[in-house]
This record gives sequence, structure tokens and C-alpha cells, in this order.
Amino acid sequence: MIGRSGNPTLSDNTFDRFDSAHDPMTIGGTVNKAFMTLALLIAAAIVSWTMYFNGYNVGGLAIGGAVAGFILALIISFKPTAAPYLVPVYAVAEGLFLGALSATYETLYYGITMQAALITISVFIALLIAYKTRVIRATENFKLGIFAATAGIAIVYLLSFILGLFGITVPYLHDNSLIGIGISVVIVIIAALNFVLDFDFIENGAQQGAPKYMEWYGAFGLMVTLVWLYVEIIRLLAKLRSRD
Repeated sequence: MIGRSGNPTLSDNTFDRFDSAHDPMTIGGTVNKAFMTLALLIAAAIVSWTMYFNGYNVGGLAIGGAVAGFILALIISFKPTAAPYLVPVYAVAEGLFLGALSATYETLYYGITMQAALITISVFIALLIAYKTRVIRATENFKLGIFAATAGIAIVYLLSFILGLFGITVPYLHDNSLIGIGISVVIVIIAALNFVLDFDFIENGAQQGAPKYMEWYGAFGLMVTLVWLYVEIIRLLAKLRSRD
């Protein structure tokens, strides 16, 4: 499913296998599914957030949510027909992870969760406006560039995880040095630009008459980008505030 779209869950050839559906995918339907998915994610995040501040150990929820979300994302990516059933579960898993993660950062830096959420929403709205007004266009070169950058970041994170198992730390990736902050800024920008490719994917799917279940798949792609962007923003803010 990885093609010229920067978001690895959404690619240009995803719709090639489909003939025009009797009950086709629509942009409005995808937006509705996205809001439903976001509502589930926020509800689950509130649960793990509340448990954390009530004194419960939510480490298991965070790890379990992250692992379950990763596995579900792989399944959904390679089997879009399962999206209507698995995307809501994915949203809950990611919500449990994000709630626990956010609560941990909030304990260290008061108000950081609200800052990260507001910045994430603002970036989403700004890029949606830029896309609708054609200030930013999802050209083939643009898609290829974002895909290459996204894949590169994924490889670096994978290497960082593997090396971390042996006690080896990748320089600058997680520290609050100026170089480390600069790296985080670049990652945030790449994550944000994936929204443009998500919008383009959904628009193309609606125009080509993809099946109705692809609305859930489009919503899933948006959630993948949203979660990634939020995590990168809260990490960047933590780096900045740790320098104070």
C-alpha cells in the first residue's frame, strides 16, 4: 500500500483495483468517519489520562495501546476492507496510548498537553485551507519528496529503537540541544505535510467512486498523521521547555 503518497497508509494506487462502486465513497462521508474516529480516540485518551491522575499505573495501557495500534495499522493498511471494523478499535488503542503519554508530559510540564493539542489543530486547519485554496498542491514530485522524507524518518526511528535495546543512543534525536530541537522541527514539518497527501488521497478516492468502506480507510489515514504530528509536537515542546 506504500506508493507515491507520503503517508504509508495511503497511496495513489490504492483505488486502482476498484471499479466504480454502487454506493461510492464521498468526502462528506469520510469527514464524518474521521470525526467519529477522533471522538473515540479522545474518549479513550480521557480514560487513561484520568486513571493516571487518580494514581493508577497506566504504563501497561500505554505500551499495550501503542503495540495494538501498530498491529492494527498494519492490518488495515494491507486489508482496507477491514477498515470499518478495525479503525474504531485502532482509535481506542491509540487514545489509551496518547492519554497516558500526555499525562506523563503534563506532570513534567504543566499545560503542555493543551499547547500541543492547539498547535496540532491549528496546523491541520491551516493545511486544509492551503490545500483547498491550492496554495499547496500535491504534485507527483511533492508526493515523492514527502514519501522519501517520511520513510527516512521511519528508518531512523526503527534504528534508534533497535540500538536502544543494546544501550546505544542515536545522537541528537532525543536530546534538547539546538541540533536536537532542529531535528524535531524538521520532523514536525514532514509530519504536517502528510496532511496534504491525505486530503489529496481522499479527494481522488471520492472522484474515482471508491467503495463506501474506503471512507473509513481515508479517516484512518488522517488519524495516523494526526497522532504522529501530535506526538512530535509534544516532544518538541518538551525539549524547548526543558531548556528553561
